[in-house]
Amino acid sequence: MTAAGASREQPRVAVVGGGLAGITAALLLADAGHRVVLHEARPRLGGLTHSFRRDGPGGTMWVDNGQHVFLRCCTSYRALLDRLGSTGGTILQPRLDVVVRSETRPAVGRLRRTGLPAPLHLAATLARYRWLTPGDRARVVPAALALGRVDREDPATDEVSFGDWLTRHGQSPKAVEAVWDLIGVATLNAPAERASLALAATVFQLGLLDRADAADIGWADVPLQLLHGDAAQRALAEVGVEVRLGARIADLDGLHAAADHVVLAVPPTEAQRLAGAAVIAPDDWAAELGSSPIVNLHLVVDRPVLEHDFVAAVDGPLQWVFDRTAPSGLATGQYLAVSLSAADALIDVPVAELKSRFWPHLVGLLPGLTRAEVIDFFVTRERHATFRPAPGSARFRPGTRTHRPDLHLAGAYTATGWPATMEGAVRSGEAAAGAVLSQTPRRAAA
Repeated sequence: MTAAGASREQPRVAVVGGGLAGITAALLLADAGHRVVLHEARPRLGGLTHSFRRDGPGGTMWVDNGQHVFLRCCTSYRALLDRLGSTGGTILQPRLDVVVRSETRPAVGRLRRTGLPAPLHLAATLARYRWLTPGDRARVVPAALALGRVDREDPATDEVSFGDWLTRHGQSPKAVEAVWDLIGVATLNAPAERASLALAATVFQLGLLDRADAADIGWADVPLQLLHGDAAQRALAEVGVEVRLGARIADLDGLHAAADHVVLAVPPTEAQRLAGAAVIAPDDWAAELGSSPIVNLHLVVDRPVLEHDFVAAVDGPLQWVFDRTAPSGLATGQYLAVSLSAADALIDVPVAELKSRFWPHLVGLLPGLTRAEVIDFFVTRERHATFRPAPGSARFRPGTRTHRPDLHLAGAYTATGWPATMEGAVRSGEAAAGAVLSQTPRRAAA
């Protein structure tokens, strides 16, 4: 429907939600000449990729709510960084190189690509990968080639567990831990046995198997709030988007009355509450889709104990540890962030218990901690970090379009074909903007 007083030359759009999906949709629609108002319930933009200032024993520092990385193949997310003028605040590896350490053995392994074309670019590193037995090394390459042939768009593929598929293709529990879950848990937010084969195939095909340089890893070299939220605030202002912070939307009636189109870029439960039966999905789709948490341990020590930007862990419950000293603004010592994905069993564990439980594992991974003084230790939690990427989850992921032609959905949970990553969120914003633009003129003629 058309809002009273709205001009045909400049359609009005209300975007609800100021995360990456909402930011993307708002920018694209404003670029096309639409009048956009963005409503965000929190006092800042950025959604789940934000930072806060912490006054601790080590001084005042920036803390990211989670450790978000991207890959070279994340073309939509990287384009958004360019649009925000934020690319200079990131680091992108010239060539995939991941240091992999064991908590129980002193040796160091590496996953790194060569200059050969895909899939040969990983053959040498897998052949030498010290965390696999010779038999596992011989079986992991055929499994990778078979995964490259999986039809990830076949609905039947989504019904299959990635863990079951790996077992059928000769992957031992150790191979699953040291290769498949090393990558999969961080990107899917679920271990192989609880992940959809379709989503796993998306991660590994696009990230590792289709192009040699696709999996080169990128990360923020500044606080996420500066990279995303603050940069978006400036970019949106430049194209005339009105940003209303601290603006929680109770219902959509007022927005539909004031705008030609509404883009809901909010979490699934909030989208279901606001949109109701307009969403084209099974009843109670948000609850069925579910969520998966992430817990981050943060420690500040008085001296460097990690000599790399990040390290991946095997032989224990640790997953990835990042050096965030420089982006935090910490003047002395080292600040480490430990990312624990698929953290259902940890989300309600008290801080003291988490410290006592994980400290021996941290010392095993980073022996230098035995000589360091812990200046600060704290925990951040995202209870609903992502949707749960379980087998069969695709049927509960709604598309951008709804039963109302003027209501559109955006968010990493929508049917992008990607797991809940920054790339998936940006792609959903692109899809929502495209849906609006398909029904409205892009710009009035001069």
